[in-house]
Amino acid sequence: MERIERIQQMEAHFDIASEAVSKLYEAMRRYKKAQPSIKALKHYFDKGEWVEDFEADEKGLLPKDLKRGVLSEDGLWDLLADDNDLKKLLKQR
Repeated sequence: MERIERIQQMEAHFDIASEAVSKLYEAMRRYKKAQPSIKALKHYFDKGEWVEDFEADEKGLLPKDLKRGVLSEDGLWDLLADDNDLKKLLKQR
């Protein structure tokens, strides 16, 4: 491979790596800031309050205009499972 081609190839690798590292760094900063929220959601789920609120919603006891994404049947469970998987992945570094 001649020098110009090598430099062009390495420049392409540099661009890809720079973008990936920059985006991951920013995502990790946001993830770190979100830890208190994740901890609060885990406590909400583990303590059983989520079930109480879900059942109240199923019975129509909550206002119709209340945002309730946290009460979706799989939403919170999936978020906490993904968080757990991500923590395992980060420990493997």
